Amino acid sequence: MDELSRRLVPDELWALVEPLIPARKTRPQGGGMSRVDDRAVFTAIVFVLTSGCAWRHLPPSFGVTVPTAHRRFSECATAGLWREVHRAVLDELGSKGVIDWSRAVLDGASVRANKGGGLTGPNPVDRGEPGSKIHALSDRNGLPLTVAISAANTHDSHALKPLVNAIPAIRSHRGPRRRKPAKLHADKAYDIPARRDWLRHRRIIPRIARKGIESSDKPGKHRWVIERAIAWLFGYRRLAIRYERKPSHYLAFLTLGAAITCYKKLTK
Repeated sequence: MDELSRRLVPDELWALVEPLIPARKTRPQGGGMSRVDDRAVFTAIVFVLTSGCAWRHLPPSFGVTVPTAHRRFSECATAGLWREVHRAVLDELGSKGVIDWSRAVLDGASVRANKGGGLTGPNPVDRGEPGSKIHALSDRNGLPLTVAISAANTHDSHALKPLVNAIPAIRSHRGPRRRKPAKLHADKAYDIPARRDWLRHRRIIPRIARKGIESSDKPGKHRWVIERAIAWLFGYRRLAIRYERKPSHYLAFLTLGAAITCYKKLTK
């Protein structure tokens, strides 16, 4: 394995991913070609995510053909592998006491969808061009705990319940698994009484900016970490512009980006 491949997928990251890879399908004796190495495929997928290159421009040096890489990416997305990888990394962080549950922070950001597809709509901040919106919920330090996508013209507030409900049960340094923050911070786009009541019913204290009271000129004292987390996600070039027609494929890349972002915290 060359230096680039090891930098993209270090041994420690692969040790978390390998047990989660779906079992290989058995082939009739002597039938078909041997399966391409799982690590090589995963490395090629991470390269597409980080570089933003089109599948057809995948370098042959990874030892994986373009059809194989794309097919396996799609299969893993359908099997929920990228979500499981993200959870495995979060479990490692949780077991080390790195995740700060004292507050969670929520926000969204729009992205252009050049090829259209599901979960796209006219982007109100991009002259009505087709787009999607990514949503992220992080811990107090900005580590993305869960992510989602919607059409660009979907109001941010619709993402609050699904994101909170999607927080996985994460291993704790001490005690049982945890999936509920003490507080939830969000900007005034989420300032809806029903959302506040829903959070209180779940025993999560809402810390949502109030319309007409808090300025929109700058991120709040506690909410800036989610702005940084979204900037980290957009640092993966495949996420900066949506090229996938299937929303499940774009969400798969987004989830993998969140997993690698969290993994980087493990290495510090």
